[in-house]
Amino acid sequence: MHEHDDVHSQFGTSSTGSKSPLHRSSSPKDDSEKVDVLQVQAPNRDVEAKTSNAPLEFPEGGLQGWLTVLGGTLISFCTFGVVQSFGVYQDYYTRVALTEHTPSEISWIGSVQVFFLFAIGLPAGRLFDAGYFHHCIIAGSIIYTFSIFMLSLVQPHHYYQNFLSQGVGMGIGMGLLFLPSLTITSHYFRRKRSLAMGIVVSGSSLGGCLYPVLLNNVIERAPGFAWAVRAVAFMDLGLLVVANLIMRTRLPPKKKQENGGSLTKEVLTDVPYMIFSLGTFLVRPIYMCFFYLQLYTNLHHVDARFTKYVITVMNAASVFGRTVPNFLADIYGPLNVMIISSLLSAGLIFALFGATTVGGAIAFAICYGFFSGGVVSLATPAASRFVTHSDLSDVGIRIGILSFCLAFAVLTGNPIAGAVLSVPQYRWHQTLIFAAVVVFAGAVCHILVWTHLSRRKGTKLV
Repeated sequence: MHEHDDVHSQFGTSSTGSKSPLHRSSSPKDDSEKVDVLQVQAPNRDVEAKTSNAPLEFPEGGLQGWLTVLGGTLISFCTFGVVQSFGVYQDYYTRVALTEHTPSEISWIGSVQVFFLFAIGLPAGRLFDAGYFHHCIIAGSIIYTFSIFMLSLVQPHHYYQNFLSQGVGMGIGMGLLFLPSLTITSHYFRRKRSLAMGIVVSGSSLGGCLYPVLLNNVIERAPGFAWAVRAVAFMDLGLLVVANLIMRTRLPPKKKQENGGSLTKEVLTDVPYMIFSLGTFLVRPIYMCFFYLQLYTNLHHVDARFTKYVITVMNAASVFGRTVPNFLADIYGPLNVMIISSLLSAGLIFALFGATTVGGAIAFAICYGFFSGGVVSLATPAASRFVTHSDLSDVGIRIGILSFCLAFAVLTGNPIAGAVLSVPQYRWHQTLIFAAVVVFAGAVCHILVWTHLSRRKGTKLV
């Protein structure tokens, strides 16, 4: 519309006040008219080029925008919520169903699941940019629900069945679902993007509150493990159907760029961003407590009536940890808030030594759940601060590369922690020191890159 008006305002009258060739009645003319028409068409293409480079406008919400955030929250509930509840499976497999395997071997199931969740994010991000958002979440929903129903059919002491259904199948489905459902918020929000993404990611904490209660209580009763998993599967099926129905894209697919390879090279040679990615890679051992907290409290003879709710308490605190820091990030900058959250999380890992009573376990779960939630939810908003293109054409590739790097962090972090744990000795001090030092090293990387990014942006609120 504006493009059409600009053309007419620029070429509607000639310098002598007569109408331009676009307004003349059709009659035989000399070749000069053809030249005029070509002159009109050439600037018209210039207007189109300028329009394509104009800054994008964002509604910062609206009914469809918040419905899309709700749909993303439901997907996060079903995917990352299950990931954050893996401590229930770790405890059950270690003590009942897979007793012949070490905690390190069992944790590979959850680690492979999270690996695919992040690793599939790179191709899923490219499909999202190409306009295949709905294709991704529909395919992911089908694969995920099929795999979780298959998990309900596994036989005890058949490790490969758990690994294939829970680790590989559910992980691939999660990967197709999670990153597109998080990235879609960028279609509706810019100023409030950190908050919107935080709300989406907080769905995982809500899921982490409900799933452990559901699983622990049903597993203890007559229906057992199989029906506990089926209950989760039926609930997730309904929530994913709702999410598919209410989520909508707003912006058109990005056109295939001839310089796509150079854009990838540009991101990979952005040294500050690579240091940021390394730091985010190193802070991933924060998931160790989500995997091992229930096992730790059980082995230290904390009241059994409470231990089945300890992961729920930690995830409940993480709901606030994934929204309050993101709200502050829109004011003070996501990287600033992420650095503080990472440093506090590293220190709090040592506090797990005090979680040998109900009071100690509650205090640890609340504090660690809050600050670790900030680390998890701020990674993507912080990555978006490194964007250098005004049309946001590099945001997808940056988040995709970060997601791919994190896949290897979560793949190796928890199994290494399990190996260091060394069953049956259970050397918890070695495991906790390892996790705390690595998370602290990640925070140091973020501090180093903060100086450069603040100079690049011309502000310390990065």
